[in-house]
Amino acid sequence: MDWDTLRDEAVGYLQELLRLNTVNPPGNEIIACEYLAKILAQNQIESTILQPAPSRGNLVARLKGDGRAAPLLLMVHVDVVTVEPKRWTHDPFGGEIENGFVYGRGALDTKELAAMELAVLVWLKRNHVPLARDVIFMANADEEAGGHLGAKWMVEHHPDLIRAEYAINEGGGFGSTILGKHIYGIQTGEKGTARFTMRAHGRPGHASVPQRENAVLKLARGLDILGNAVFPMHITNTTRNYVQGLSKAVGSSAGSAIRAVLDNKNNTRAFDNLPLDEGMRGMLYAMLHNTATPTKLNAGSKINVIPSVAEAQVDARLIPGETPETFLRELRSVLDDSYEIEFHQPTMTGIEADPQSPLYDAMVHALQQYDRDAIVLPDLVVGATDARHVTKLGTKVYGFCPMFDNASEMERVHADDERVSVANVGMGARVLYQVVSDFAQRV
Repeated sequence: MDWDTLRDEAVGYLQELLRLNTVNPPGNEIIACEYLAKILAQNQIESTILQPAPSRGNLVARLKGDGRAAPLLLMVHVDVVTVEPKRWTHDPFGGEIENGFVYGRGALDTKELAAMELAVLVWLKRNHVPLARDVIFMANADEEAGGHLGAKWMVEHHPDLIRAEYAINEGGGFGSTILGKHIYGIQTGEKGTARFTMRAHGRPGHASVPQRENAVLKLARGLDILGNAVFPMHITNTTRNYVQGLSKAVGSSAGSAIRAVLDNKNNTRAFDNLPLDEGMRGMLYAMLHNTATPTKLNAGSKINVIPSVAEAQVDARLIPGETPETFLRELRSVLDDSYEIEFHQPTMTGIEADPQSPLYDAMVHALQQYDRDAIVLPDLVVGATDARHVTKLGTKVYGFCPMFDNASEMERVHADDERVSVANVGMGARVLYQVVSDFAQRV
């Protein structure tokens, strides 16, 4: 295989996708779908674009196998979040390459995966790989706003076009150095969402006469309580395997400290004293607990009027198996009934896929072929992806976009100067091609 050519093609696809402004809202993903369709057509691969609304597009293409095994779905979203161009050193829609990095909004979330999956499909066709199962490619709209016009819409309106046994999605496959070890996580689960409004009521009045029952002050006290709350630990199959695997990989006293987290439930010191950087400690805590993060505040209409109510919007993420009802009991253990809690609808339950599967094994094998030092662990993503929609069809979804993060590049997701290295695009396309070509040929 000419891996350099595969890399160069994938990088070219990525540059073109980055030059298409698909900021959501408004989305305008149709232009990205049309570009993908053009490349597929040039390689004799038929595709269909489905539009749930004007300018919004979802693309589906399929390489037919001989039917001995159920289909594999490659899924990705092509909408991106907003940008503040003045804060960027490069045009966020320029697709420019400088010092080995491709810059642009979506370079990490997730047009790089769209380019990789497109390259994989093209090379499967070009190399006449004998497929035992269909390989489906789905590029979606609207993931950044919940997927209602994207994956969710496809599941509800065109399930037969995308029904598969397994799917590869964003959210995993990233490697980084943790205590000297090359640790890669494959997403086998993700947390659910249960966002809510928290309200505090008080006595209104003129601001010149302070009130002890000021709703704003009461809300502030409640948010302070919420911010310092330690909720119960919830250990899933994914997180147990992750923590135990990381502990074994690291070894020595550091490994013992990581392993001890599972034995010290509700003891925040077990996290505070971990020999990991602050970001990694926070991520591990979020993988094992329900979390509630206030993000928006609203109170009053005039500066000289004490309002009768103050409220906060809170982004809550729940461990798979947890529900708004079970989480409400955790909230009420720290917040009394004087604080009103109203969950937003719809809520989304967390999901998990079994790491004991032929596709997971193929991913591990391919990563270890590429990186002989790779230690691969199942990973729980603390955010949310389109996987939560596709799993409703019974599909086992894994997050797998192979890359190695040497310099905290993943911190640029949704941030300024989002970029991905040319080397990582090449790595991702190569490893992903090996996974798909290997798995799709086997029964």
